[in-house]
Amino acid sequence: MEDKKQPIIIKKINKGAHGHHGGAWKVAYADFVTAMMAFFLLMWLLGGSSHYVREGIADYFNNPSGVQGPGGASTSMIKLGGAMDVPRSNLQKQKPSEETQKSFQMKDNTDDHSKETTPAAKASEEEKQKDQKRLDELLQQLKKAIETNQLLHAFKEQLLLDITSEGLRIQIVDKENRPMFDSSSAILKNYTRNLLHEVSKIVNTVPNRISIAGHTDAASFTTNYVLVEYGSFEERRAYSNWELSADRANAARRELVIGGMHQNKIARVVGLASSVLFNKEKPLDPVNRRISIVVLNKEADAAIGSGDEKASIKPKDVPQLLQLPKKPS
Repeated sequence: MEDKKQPIIIKKINKGAHGHHGGAWKVAYADFVTAMMAFFLLMWLLGGSSHYVREGIADYFNNPSGVQGPGGASTSMIKLGGAMDVPRSNLQKQKPSEETQKSFQMKDNTDDHSKETTPAAKASEEEKQKDQKRLDELLQQLKKAIETNQLLHAFKEQLLLDITSEGLRIQIVDKENRPMFDSSSAILKNYTRNLLHEVSKIVNTVPNRISIAGHTDAASFTTNYVLVEYGSFEERRAYSNWELSADRANAARRELVIGGMHQNKIARVVGLASSVLFNKEKPLDPVNRRISIVVLNKEADAAIGSGDEKASIKPKDVPQLLQLPKKPS
């Protein structure tokens, strides 16, 4: 029998290289990193906030729809504000009863009453009343001097007196035919100098310090500069109503000192230009050009930073301050 060779069939399967298993793990890892970043950012923000803020946040998550109260959450699901107005401990989670509220109110009233009756509060109130009485007496003294003093009486229409929250205000205003300064100038007229000398004598009778302010009308300065001489050459210096009002206030300060007022009585000198008009309806009215001298009360004096005991002037020092400063030889 004849041998027959059977063909041998070999199947070869060509497989390509293994492909990537997908990027799902990258997305998961990115989400994890983002969450960790947000977590550490939250920890950093909470670490820099006060315990009042943290208590308010904790109260909101414990009771997000509760009634707003001391440390409680807002009643609105949108407006989440006002949860940290008043500090609250962890034990004060429930709304206090009416009896507790009444007891708190009674305690607060008792505390306020005890504060008012302390010796320090009484002394402060008495000092305030003495200060107000002193300014009222100075006002009456000025009014009397205006009627009896011939020089002051001539300026009766240009002297305005009133009591403000800062103290006794003395305003010397311009009159159309009798200005305090020449136009666009900080040089006082002779009669204005004499007027300030008389005012300084009266102001010197009280220990209160004073504030001086210069005002202009709303008319723009004739030129935007002034010529200043420096030896053999001139220089243009920027100039406006701000500089003019400040120079006029300083001119009034110098004359008050020359008139006998001690220089330590001056607490503040400012130029306000036309920012505070006397007659707002008529910005160009001459009455807007004025010098304001405020005899400061104790509160106003302390508010501008001159409440230091070493810098303040005591009533017992007034006779010594009335002495004229020595002229340089």
